[in-house]
Amino acid sequence: MKYDAVVGVRVVLESLGSSLRNVLRRIAGASHIDESLIKEVVRDIQRALLQADVNVNLTLKITKGVQRRALEEKPPAGMSPREHVIRIIYEELVKVLGKPKDFPLARQRILFVGLYGQGKTTTIAKLARFFQKRGLSVALVACDTHRPAAYDQLRQLGDSISVPVLGDPQEKDARKVAKQGVKQFEGIDVVIFDSSGRHSLEADLIEEIKDLAAIIKPEEIILVMDATTGQQAGPQAKAFHEAIGVTSVVLTKLDGSAKGGGALSAVAETQAPIVFVGVGEKIDDFEKFDPPRFISRMLGMGDLQSLLEKAQEAMDQEKAEETAKKILSGKFTLREMYDQMEMLTKMGSLRKIFSMLPGMPGKMSDEELDATQERLRVFRIIMDSMTDAEMDNPREIKSSHVIRIARGSGTSPRQVKELLKQYNMARKAVKGFASDRKMRRHLMKQMKAGGLDVGE
Repeated sequence: MKYDAVVGVRVVLESLGSSLRNVLRRIAGASHIDESLIKEVVRDIQRALLQADVNVNLTLKITKGVQRRALEEKPPAGMSPREHVIRIIYEELVKVLGKPKDFPLARQRILFVGLYGQGKTTTIAKLARFFQKRGLSVALVACDTHRPAAYDQLRQLGDSISVPVLGDPQEKDARKVAKQGVKQFEGIDVVIFDSSGRHSLEADLIEEIKDLAAIIKPEEIILVMDATTGQQAGPQAKAFHEAIGVTSVVLTKLDGSAKGGGALSAVAETQAPIVFVGVGEKIDDFEKFDPPRFISRMLGMGDLQSLLEKAQEAMDQEKAEETAKKILSGKFTLREMYDQMEMLTKMGSLRKIFSMLPGMPGKMSDEELDATQERLRVFRIIMDSMTDAEMDNPREIKSSHVIRIARGSGTSPRQVKELLKQYNMARKAVKGFASDRKMRRHLMKQMKAGGLDVGE
């Protein structure tokens, strides 16, 4: 069995990520690194992986690599023994996961396969959104003619992102729907075909999928697997692969507390790379799978590249440039603060953003993150109740204004005062940046590198 291209992906299921971060903290806090400590650390890693339901053989492969290198290799110049061992753990996890696959942004037909309850239909809409955001035309074809309301679900998802959907709830022959889809959407860049699922892999399902593949002639055949399925997913994945040759895998439901390791290990049966992971219920909760980035986030080392990409997707370019220029000039009103909060909200949950910042995972509890998220939501509601003059000149807001704003926003005067306190702290920080020439030049350089025209 080949295990390359799998392991802990986002076995960053919180429990595993937390366990491995504890291992790294233990190494970082050790007075010295010796054979005894390394063997203890290896046992801790084994325990964390096995508790996450990662296959035993895969667990041994990872930990044997870590132990051998940690005992035999000398730290390179300029790197401490602690940093060296941490780096080895990171590299061994990345190595087993394999290289990322670049999903082509080109004309293609894609066939989705998977059993019931794996999140296949929702994943199709997420992938359609992925292509749509990158300028390609997309259409969906509902070839699941067995599940009641399968067409309605796909049509509703398509409507939500303005993507055409072909299907016929009265038609029971998936082959006819597939032929019609191939013909009708010939001029569309990316045509994605759904297929029927079952509670188990039955002979008629295999035959139907084979026929669909022959009609569609897809460039990609994507297997969708639920990360909570467990190790019984292995035979399922193998059967799909032997029937039609799976080319890529998408893992769903990696946002919860499920173990997930069994499904990840089982995906290796297809010897096909994981290309995307579903990390939430929203249509944009869908990420390209990149081993180094995911392992870095899992170990608490951050993922600044993904954070920058999410920020670029979330912000309006012209508005971002205007805000950046104001901040660099030292101007920072409640309008700029509101714009920043709006962009942060579009980037996703604070939990997801914090996972991309080095050293931040585990710094705040889920309850603290949820409370902060709620506080930001309330702050925006309060600012929506302010007048233009108050947004532009917050220092002019008096006690009488605070009471009126609280009533208008359905909040308390204490919450309005808390917003103003946060604003004053942010304004002082911005003023400090703007007056520091060296820091100002550095920020301008970084913003230009990110595609923002902030002038001189």
